[in-house]
Amino acid sequence: MSTFQDIIKGEKPILVDFFADWCAPCKTMNPILKSIKSKMGDEIKILKINVDKNQAVADKFNVRGIPTFIIFKQNELKWRQSGIIEENKLIEELNKLI
Repeated sequence: MSTFQDIIKGEKPILVDFFADWCAPCKTMNPILKSIKSKMGDEIKILKINVDKNQAVADKFNVRGIPTFIIFKQNELKWRQSGIIEENKLIEELNKLI
């Protein structure tokens, strides 16, 4: 099983979605993330982290509000934003790293 560190050190940009099952804005983002994945395919990875089940990872990256989105590439944090984000904004940020 890969660790979080193993996953974020790859060449492809990885969009990490810190979410919770009870979070309404997080649910709003789900179809947006699916659309992004269908448009960008194998050029990116999307990783969903449930903050209630993975508190240590959320704490490590100081996630205080959800949803919080962080883009990693080669183990580096490249971009971060919290709240509902428009699909084209996320695609734009991911494209900068491809």
